[in-house]
Amino acid sequence: MNPFSSGTRLRDMIRAIRACKTAAEERAVVRKECASIRADISENDQDYRHRNLAKLMFIHMLGYPTHFGQMECLKLIASPGFPEKRIGYLGLMLLLDERQEVLMLVTNSIKQDLNHTNQYIVGLALCALGNICSTEMARDLAPEVERLLQFRDPNIRKKAALCTIRIIRKVPELAEIFISHAVALLKEKHHGALLSGVQLCTDMCKVSPESLQHFRNKCVNGLVKVLKDLANSSYAPEYDVSGITDPFLQIRVLKLLHVLGEGDADTSDAINDILAQVATKTESNKNAGNAILYECVSSIFSVEDNGGLRVLAVNILGRFLSSRDNNIRYVALNMLKKAISLDGQAVQRHRATILECVKDSDASIRKRALELAYLLVNENNVKAMTKELIDYLQVSDSEFKSDLTAKVCSLVEKYSPEKKWYIDQMVKILSEAGSYVKDDVWHALIIVITNASDLHGYSVRALYKAAQAAGEQDTLVRVAVWCIGEYGDMLVNNTGMLDVEDPVTVTESDAVDVVEAALKHHSSDITTQAMCLIALLKLSSRCASCAKRINDIIRLQKKSFVLELQQRALEFYSIIAKHEKLRSPLVERMPVLDEAVCSGRRAGSVLTVVSTSKGALPKLPNGVKKPSSPPLVDLLDLDSDVNPVPSSSGPDLLQDLLGLDLSATPGSNHVQESGTDALLDLLSVGNPAAQSSSSILDILSLADDNKGSMGAVDKLSSHAPAMPPVMGSSVVDLLNGFGHSQTLPEKNGTLHPSIVAFESNSLKLTFSFSKEAQNLATTLIQAVVLNKSTDSYSNFVFQAAVPKFLQLHLDPASGSSLPANGSGSITQKLRVSNSQHGKKSLIMRIRINYEVNGKAVLEEGQVNNFPRDL
Repeated sequence: MNPFSSGTRLRDMIRAIRACKTAAEERAVVRKECASIRADISENDQDYRHRNLAKLMFIHMLGYPTHFGQMECLKLIASPGFPEKRIGYLGLMLLLDERQEVLMLVTNSIKQDLNHTNQYIVGLALCALGNICSTEMARDLAPEVERLLQFRDPNIRKKAALCTIRIIRKVPELAEIFISHAVALLKEKHHGALLSGVQLCTDMCKVSPESLQHFRNKCVNGLVKVLKDLANSSYAPEYDVSGITDPFLQIRVLKLLHVLGEGDADTSDAINDILAQVATKTESNKNAGNAILYECVSSIFSVEDNGGLRVLAVNILGRFLSSRDNNIRYVALNMLKKAISLDGQAVQRHRATILECVKDSDASIRKRALELAYLLVNENNVKAMTKELIDYLQVSDSEFKSDLTAKVCSLVEKYSPEKKWYIDQMVKILSEAGSYVKDDVWHALIIVITNASDLHGYSVRALYKAAQAAGEQDTLVRVAVWCIGEYGDMLVNNTGMLDVEDPVTVTESDAVDVVEAALKHHSSDITTQAMCLIALLKLSSRCASCAKRINDIIRLQKKSFVLELQQRALEFYSIIAKHEKLRSPLVERMPVLDEAVCSGRRAGSVLTVVSTSKGALPKLPNGVKKPSSPPLVDLLDLDSDVNPVPSSSGPDLLQDLLGLDLSATPGSNHVQESGTDALLDLLSVGNPAAQSSSSILDILSLADDNKGSMGAVDKLSSHAPAMPPVMGSSVVDLLNGFGHSQTLPEKNGTLHPSIVAFESNSLKLTFSFSKEAQNLATTLIQAVVLNKSTDSYSNFVFQAAVPKFLQLHLDPASGSSLPANGSGSITQKLRVSNSQHGKKSLIMRIRINYEVNGKAVLEEGQVNNFPRDL
C-alpha cells in the first residue's frame, strides 16, 4: 500500500479535533483515535503504522499521553524505506527523550543507518542522534560520527559536527578524538559546514583545556583570515543579509575568538587588528550589523587589556544608547555594566545619555539604566548625579519611584561629602517620595542630625519648612516632628543660623501647630501620631507659653480608640499637669549616638543574631555584594519577621516612658530589645520593657481612678531627690508607689550533661548547661573553645543564631586569641530563653571567625544535640 494514501485520515482527525467546541468533546475524539491506534498496534498492522504514528505525534503535541506508541517508532526506524524511517525518526525525537529506557533498543538501528549507503538516511540518523543522544549512546556511536566528519557531502559533515557537539557535552572526555577533525572543519568552503565547525570548536574549548590550547596554537590565524574575508567580501546573494555577508558566521567566529583570546596575551595581540577592523567597518543601521558589533564589543572586553580598543567598544555602546530600538539600548546598558570595571572613565563620558535612559518610558530600560547610573557614581560626580536623579524623582511614575528612591538614598548616604549636603538631599527626597523611603533610611537621617551639633538649628528649620510644604509625606512628618520635639527651642530662637540661610520667624505656637496638624492629619498612622505625642511632651517643657494648649491637645487623645495613643496621652497628661519636677529630666535631649555602631546594627537588624564583633562594616564599591559573615546573613534561612533579640539589661527611665509598641495586643508577652539599641533609644520607638527582676520604673500601668494615679505620682515626685540609681534590684512603680526590693534569684546548681557542640580538624566547641531554679525556660550555657591545631588563632569571633521561638543573649568572650595545641581556651556565656519549653528542643546555628597566619577563616555548623529537657 502506498504510505502516502493514508494522509487523508490524519487530516480528518485534525479537522475533527479543531471542530470541537469544548474540552470534553476534544477528549472524546482523542480517546476514540487512541483506541483505534491501540487496536492497530495490537494487530501489528504494518500498512497504517506510519499514519498512526503521525497521528500520535499530533496528539502528543496537544498534551495527551502517547507512551503506548513508543515501540512503533522503533519498528518504523527498522523499516528499509526512507519514508517510514523519516516518520520513525521524527516520532523518536518527539515522543522520546534521553531518559527513556526504550531508547537503548534503538542504538543498533541508528548505528546501521549511520553506515547506510543512502546519505539521506545517514542524515536522518545524525539528526536523531544530535537531538536525543544519551551518555551511553555517545560512547557507543562516537566512532561512526567521527568517520562521518570526513564524509564527501558537506551537508553530512555539517550534521556530523552538530551531532559531535551533543556528544562532547554528554561525554567531555571524548573531545580529544575530535580535535583534528574540528581543525579541518575550520578550513571548509561550505558556510554551513564551516559554521558548524566553528560552533564545535567553541564547545570543545569550554569542556577541554587541551583543545583550547591546541586551537590557540593552530587556528587563530585561520579564523582571522575567515573573518577578514567575510568583512571585506563583495556581495554574495546566497549569504547576504541586509547587505552584510553571512552575519551568522561572523558572529560565531567572533564568539570563538572571544573564547580563545580570553586570558591569553599572544592570542589577544593576534586578533586585536581584526576586531578593530570589524568594529569600524560594520554598518550599524541594520540589525544584522548591530548584532555583529555587539559580539565584537563583547570580544574586545574579554581579550587582554587594550585601552584604545576598549574606548572604541564603549563608544559603539554609546551609539547603541541613542538608537530608537529598545532592544538595542537594553543590551547596550547590560554591556556597559560589565565595561565599568574595565574602563570606567570611558563609560563616564556617556553619563548624560545614561541618565536620559533613566527617564525612558520603557520600564526595563529604566531599571537597567538606574543600575548603571548607580555604578557610575563616585565622590567626584555624586552631587551632579544626585541632582539629576532627585529632579527626575519629582516626575517619575509610582511603579519606578520605589527603586529610584532606594538607589538615591543609598548614594547620598554612601558618598556624602559633608553632613549639611546629606541633610539637604535627604529632606528633598523625603519631600518628594517620603512614602517610599524605608524606615532604616530616616532612622539614619535622625542619627546623623544628632551627631551634627552645629547643624541642629539648620536641620530643624529645614524640616519645619519642608513639613509645611509637603505635610502629606508621612516619613517627612515623622523626622520633622522628632526634630521639632528635640530642638524646638532652637527653631523658635533661630539658634545656629548659617550664612546660607534666610531668616525665618517661628513662634512657639507655630511649632506646636505643625505637630498638632500632623497628629490630626487623616493619613497619619499610629507611629506618626505616637511620635507627635512625644514631641508635644517635650515642647511642653521647651515652649512654656504653649504648655496649656499642649495639655489640651494631649487631653483630647485620652479618648482615642487606639489603646497605645490613649495610654500615652494619659501618662503624658498627668506628667504635664501635675509633675513639673519630673518632666524636665524626662524630656532632656537625646544623647549623641555613635554612627558606626548604628550602621552596624542596621546591617544585622533583621536577624535574631547576637555577635560580639565590634568592627565597623567595610565600605564596598557600588554593586559589590556585602560579605555574609559579619551580619550572619541567612545563617538560619530566617526571614525578616524574626523576633527581636532580648537584652539582659533593664530599661532606663526614658525608654520606659517614651518607648512605643505599635503592634502590642492585650495579653501579649513582649521582650524588650537591647538597651544599647541606639536607634530605638533615639526614636523612642520599640517594644515596651518586660516585667522582670531587673530595675523597672513603670509608668505604663495606669489605674482606673485618676485621682489615685495622680496621688501615686505625687508620692514619687516627693521622693524623687532621694531616689536611688535605676539599677540593681529595686523596683519603682510610678503610679502605684514604691514596691518592695526584690533580689535576683540565686542560680540553681542544676547541671546537665556537657556536649560537644561542634568539632572540626582545628576547633572543638563544648557547651556546659545550668538553669535558674525559678525560671526553667531559661538555659545558661558556657561555651569553651579549644584550638586543636599547631597554629595560634587571633581575632576570634563567635556568633550564633536561633529560631523565632528562642531568644538569645551573648556575653562578651573571655578573649580574642586562641593558643595552639589546646594550651588555652576561650570561654563565652550564652543565655537562651525557650518560649516553647517542654514542647520544642533547643537548636542553634553557629559561626566562628578567626585569623591564622594573616588569613581569615570561617567555620559554620548546627547544634542539634542539646539535651531534650532544656
